[in-house]
Amino acid sequence: MSALRLPSGFSAILLGLIYIAAFVYFGAFFSYPVSGAPEEKMRFLSDHQLEVSVVYFSIYVLFGVLLAILVVGVHEILKNASPPVASLASIFGVVWVGLVIASGMIYTVGLDQSVRLLDESPDTAFSLWRTVSVVANSLGGGNEIVGGLWVLSVSLAALKSVVLSRMLNYLGCFVGIAGIATIYPEELFTEVFGLSQIIWFIWLGLVILRSDSAFNPE
Repeated sequence: MSALRLPSGFSAILLGLIYIAAFVYFGAFFSYPVSGAPEEKMRFLSDHQLEVSVVYFSIYVLFGVLLAILVVGVHEILKNASPPVASLASIFGVVWVGLVIASGMIYTVGLDQSVRLLDESPDTAFSLWRTVSVVANSLGGGNEIVGGLWVLSVSLAALKSVVLSRMLNYLGCFVGIAGIATIYPEELFTEVFGLSQIIWFIWLGLVILRSDSAFNPE
């Protein structure tokens, strides 16, 4: 684990910070005309294409890369203490990584293709963008079931093996259940999952960075 301690610890903290940045950006700076006409919406996206593409790349593709590092690091912590559950958790983690990165690529490529159609037909451009959004959001963001299963299985394995922090693992169980609950189409569950996972990611990163404390309960 020593070779992965710093990369996985810092990755966990950065994942939490990406969540915070996303909440701030979409809550305070993203002035998308939700009630506007299709052409108005597409003109907005066209005018802010670079900015929006960078944001989507960061919160999906970069997030996925950092998550991959963390998934491997967490597996190294758990594999000897609880092999079956650790393996199951890693499967969920790898699937989540793939879904998140795929979502980011669909968003960025789909946005570019939609903007290219704007001058030809605003309605067609908006229709394509709406399809892109549904597909990408279905893979990652619209529901957090796979992410919830990963956090929950990691937390249960850590509790069983008495590693990491006991309170961190209890929080992880709550985060995981909230993620699984997003199967129900209610925005509240997604917000609870995102906000609670910020705390979990940063706390997990700090625990991992404390080296041996990752293998000893508090």
